[in-house]
Amino acid sequence: MNRTQSIALAIAVANLLLITLFPPIDQYSVASSSIPVFAGFYFILSKPPLSEINGPLLALEIVVVLVNLAIAWLLLADKPDSKKRGLGLQNASLLFTGVNLVLMLLFPPMESVFALTKATIPTFEGFFFIFAQKPAHVIVETLLYLEISFILVNGAFLWLIFRERKPPTAEEIRAAMLEINRK
Repeated sequence: MNRTQSIALAIAVANLLLITLFPPIDQYSVASSSIPVFAGFYFILSKPPLSEINGPLLALEIVVVLVNLAIAWLLLADKPDSKKRGLGLQNASLLFTGVNLVLMLLFPPMESVFALTKATIPTFEGFFFIFAQKPAHVIVETLLYLEISFILVNGAFLWLIFRERKPPTAEEIRAAMLEINRK
């Protein structure tokens, strides 16, 4: 682990500490106790009455911090000196995955509060900017999780596909030939 990776790890640990100390809180209304409404972020020991921690949103926050840590870890790894300088396809795929995750979190799938049902398939009304969303709209968490999963899996595949392949050395070829002759 190099110095920049240890800094990224320390930042991620600090973020995880803040996320768990100030989790997202849903509050139940006195008028309608069946549908919780997002109430903000409160200190873990001083939650308001008639409230609970929004577990799926907390898990989503933790996953995003860990994914960002993994991307930073790979981008900040020590690279052997090579003749080629620049971004490279493997690092470009990590950057592309990171940008996709940020865009997906800035424009999450939304549904109307009035369409909330106990159905397993959520309604979907479109992607809205998270800081300027329509009134009475909430994030469709199942679609958000699907988006995150697809982006991460595709990013991992791209990263593996674009890894640098170096030709085998003469010693590796001899060792492979001796192994074949032994069988």
